[in-house]
Amino acid sequence: DNSTSVKVGCYILIGVGAFSMLMGFLGCLGAIYEIRCLLGLYFTCLLLILIAQIVAGALIYFQKDVLNDEMSKIVTKVLDNYPGNNSTTEQAWDFIQRNMECCGWTGRLDWNGNMVIVNSSQLLFPCSCQNISLASGNFSDSGFCESPTAEWPVYDVGCAASVESWLLTNIGVVLGICLGVALIELLGMILSICLCRNIHTEDIYTKVPKY
Repeated sequence: DNSTSVKVGCYILIGVGAFSMLMGFLGCLGAIYEIRCLLGLYFTCLLLILIAQIVAGALIYFQKDVLNDEMSKIVTKVLDNYPGNNSTTEQAWDFIQRNMECCGWTGRLDWNGNMVIVNSSQLLFPCSCQNISLASGNFSDSGFCESPTAEWPVYDVGCAASVESWLLTNIGVVLGICLGVALIELLGMILSICLCRNIHTEDIYTKVPKY
């Protein structure tokens, strides 16, 4: 909630979604009423979105170290302020650790700054990154659990490595979706420019002006 970068990213995504809906509506109007200026605007907006997607992909690839550092700062703040009261943010992070079988961002030591663990008289550890193979009896999926020994029974790998491994494993699916979206956009551009070229400049059977 306190991360400016996350908020900016969310606002950008909301803005792009709203702009895409408006663009699609204008494209439909242009196709139905054969208005050249709307079809031209639709083509231009699709072209700009496609270019922006390519630029964003290139920036993510070439700035991945900067992105990783920023994510590390955000996650560290989440872990340090994790009170274990099952809030929305905590549920999201517990879900990641539990399903990705990881602990912390770079490793389990990321939890050493958590104030609940530091100030507790008991030896606590985050339940969501408990190594299931080392667990005995019932265990919780969230909050903090008491460790029976000085060594936490948690996963050794950090979530950054797990996320990277997941992306590499599913890179074909990710690239396929990206290419599919790009092809749909290209198809929309081709159809809009073809329709725009085939619209007659004058039509006496309609009152809608064609530009």
